[in-house]
Amino acid sequence: MEMFSLQWAKTAFWAKTMFARHWGKLLLLQAVLLVGLGYLLSSMTAGGNEKPSPPKAERTASESPKQAEAWTCSMHPQIRRSGPGDCPLCGMDLIPVESSSAAPAPMLSGDAEAWTCSMHPQIRRTGPGDCPLCGMDLIPVESSSAAPAPMLSVAAEAAALMNVETVPVREKPVETEVEMVGKVAYDETRLGHITAWVDGRIDRMFVDYAGVNVKKGDHLVYIYSEELYSAQAELIDAVGYSRAGNGSERSLSPGGIDMAEATRNKLRMLGLTAEQIERIEEQERPTTHLTVFAPFGGVVIEKHRRQGERVSRGDLLYTVADLGQVWVNLDAYESDLPWIRYGQNVSFTVEAFPGETFIGRIGFINPMLDETTRTVKVRVIVPNPDGKLKPGMFTRGKVRARLGAGGELIAPELRGKWISPMHPWIVKDAPGNCDVCGMKLVEPKTLGYETADVAYEPLVIPASAPLITGKRAVVYVEVPDADQPTFEGREVVLGPRAGDYYIVLEGLDEGELVVVRGNFKIDSEIQIQAKPSMMSPEGAENGHPPHAGTHPHE
Repeated sequence: MEMFSLQWAKTAFWAKTMFARHWGKLLLLQAVLLVGLGYLLSSMTAGGNEKPSPPKAERTASESPKQAEAWTCSMHPQIRRSGPGDCPLCGMDLIPVESSSAAPAPMLSGDAEAWTCSMHPQIRRTGPGDCPLCGMDLIPVESSSAAPAPMLSVAAEAAALMNVETVPVREKPVETEVEMVGKVAYDETRLGHITAWVDGRIDRMFVDYAGVNVKKGDHLVYIYSEELYSAQAELIDAVGYSRAGNGSERSLSPGGIDMAEATRNKLRMLGLTAEQIERIEEQERPTTHLTVFAPFGGVVIEKHRRQGERVSRGDLLYTVADLGQVWVNLDAYESDLPWIRYGQNVSFTVEAFPGETFIGRIGFINPMLDETTRTVKVRVIVPNPDGKLKPGMFTRGKVRARLGAGGELIAPELRGKWISPMHPWIVKDAPGNCDVCGMKLVEPKTLGYETADVAYEPLVIPASAPLITGKRAVVYVEVPDADQPTFEGREVVLGPRAGDYYIVLEGLDEGELVVVRGNFKIDSEIQIQAKPSMMSPEGAENGHPPHAGTHPHE
């Protein structure tokens, strides 16, 4: 008995120790057992009261009327099928469409003209299949609801909410102002070089730096020349021989040549003036040096030699430019070229004289385009009597132009005038020759001008009317006499832009109403309907949006 009591005491002690160590685990185990028991009891109760459900297809077939012709999804009513199944969007069971409330079922036969995707309406196919973007089944497009593409009809209230505004197409004169930038440059026709006429050594340079303003006849260089010395000696001998022979200066050589006159011509070719030659004959002794005089006036822009250097005949000494007239080379963009003509007046300003405007005439338009800047050089000839314009100055020029319907520039002030094709400032009232180059004067019409007082005015639309993609332009025209606001998309051919207007070459007639506000909204709605629009000229018949080619489903 004592032994049993001792054993019981040991067992109780062990149980107490284990419970103290693992009481948390025991409580968790008890909770799990209770939850499992409850789940088992509830399953037994539900199994006794619920009847076994038939398969999904049998259930759907038993619940639907036998005459159901279309099945749809309660969450996506655009999904239509000819039999039961699952919705391809959400996976829900399709339900039959009741004939009393169902809309006309879409064409499901192979006679449908177009098939599209309910999620991607830009996809169009000529037969049933899968959408190349999302894999959904294509559905037929109902011909009864398709409006003539690309047209959009909206209710009057919807048009008011879209804030659609139209204006008539009309003929009117348009003017524009073309802005260009450029730089002042030398007039190359007034740029000259002074060279050495004889071989020799430069002993002195009277003009020893660039920038000096010289006049015609000013002395520039003092050159020692052996060749010149010999030629002077020949002249003195020839004159002395003629005087000793018969007392006359005109004495012929055995070959019948006047040696004195021939020697004088040789000295003239070496750069000596008539006064210098007469002085040599009077002194009867040659000079060792030659003074080079300026043959024309201007500003020395470059000095090519230094004092003490030897030069050969033809070597450059100075480059001189006459700044009484300068060029302004402006850069014109390709889109501005229709407004620019030879002989146009150009006004421009420079930063050195703020508020002062200079006027010149276009004397040359470069026939070549600069492929780097995509501009064309326009040369403006500008008188510069006071020397304010310095080569290298930056300029900002403006040209005002009025364009006719045929692309000619309207200039009534040139009516009856004749212009020089090389010097645009030469304008006369009668035909003749240019006073500068002698070329025949031409009529303004040959240079792209229209001189009539009343010229044919172009057809124009506001600049906000066309939707321009870069390759084409689309405008939306309001259809007249429609039951509700109806807009038709039309591709047009545009001419140059003139301020707030575009010149229309093809596609519109005078008096038609074009949309100038709300055209993007109209185009967006037409795109949603997969009709031809601004970005899709053929609609979605080909079935591929811009990036469909890289989609993994294709």
